[in-house]
Amino acid sequence: MRFEIVSTRTSAPCGLARFAAGLADALSVDGSSACWVADRPLSQGDIAILQHEDGTAGDDVVDIIDGLRVPSIVIVHTVPKSPTPQQRSALEAIAAAADHVVVLSEAARQRLYLTYAVDRLKVTTIPNGATLPTAPRVKRPSRPTILTWGLLRPGKGIERVIDAMPSLRDVPGRPRYVIAGPMDPRVSVAEAEAYRDARLEQARQLGIADSVSFDPRYYDKTALAELIQQASVVVLPHDSTEQVSSGVLIDAFANGRPIVATAFPHAVELLGSGAGMVVDHDDPAALAAALRQIITQPRLAGSMAAEVRLRASEVAWPVVAAAYVELAQRLIAAHGDKRRHGAETTGFRG
Repeated sequence: MRFEIVSTRTSAPCGLARFAAGLADALSVDGSSACWVADRPLSQGDIAILQHEDGTAGDDVVDIIDGLRVPSIVIVHTVPKSPTPQQRSALEAIAAAADHVVVLSEAARQRLYLTYAVDRLKVTTIPNGATLPTAPRVKRPSRPTILTWGLLRPGKGIERVIDAMPSLRDVPGRPRYVIAGPMDPRVSVAEAEAYRDARLEQARQLGIADSVSFDPRYYDKTALAELIQQASVVVLPHDSTEQVSSGVLIDAFANGRPIVATAFPHAVELLGSGAGMVVDHDDPAALAAALRQIITQPRLAGSMAAEVRLRASEVAWPVVAAAYVELAQRLIAAHGDKRRHGAETTGFRG
């Protein structure tokens, strides 16, 4: 089966590019193949996969779908809870034009059903994929590490964790907070740098400058897995209360680390079975208490890590790719039936 992923091959560290690369690699096994097509597909494959997130021009996606001669799957990464008229019309038009829509969480699917006019039979949930660790577990540093990573920009909630760090001074080993990842290319360099500098000044004023560090490197899959494995706890303190898909959350989940997150929908859904702790956005005491518990209670941290590892296979790229292959097979079969039916009703014999 030949998949065409409509995307520009880029080394830019954006979430959509990482997702497309991971999916393409996972599909290019077991007899299937996946190629990248910039801007518009050539319809040389058997099925086309497109991506949509808030801010993507809906008309452009619909135009591409309308020009296809093969079935289409649109992966919807964001589903605004209170959409603008433009966001609503764009997402509804895409859902109507596509042969099928994939969302990355049940929270996204329910929001799509409740907020938008879409055909429910055309919507499937397939989780974001991740690479499960294969190397032996790495040795953790002597200082417990609290880790946040991803593209740096305002809205990541890093200030919440920095505010919690003074209360952890008495924890054995003096925990440190590491914020890893380059600046988000979607915001200006000045804005991203101002946000980082403000967080460093915040740490200095709180007297914990030696416990907070920024690592601006971009980590590939192997290096990222090693970085996550070194963490005592991964924290996702996002400002957003709407986020229904987080690649960072999936990577932490796949690597079997205890997780603390603010109560955005994807975190509530994924961590509810005991794989982590979810705290209210405006409860700094709860955030600090959660971090303290995981760092100081090995049995609690171990039970969380065990639950994560037990469920990690749900998001492994081979499992995710198999779900896309199964969906594609159904769509291709239905597409062939429609073409045969059309030929019969018009008297055409190809």
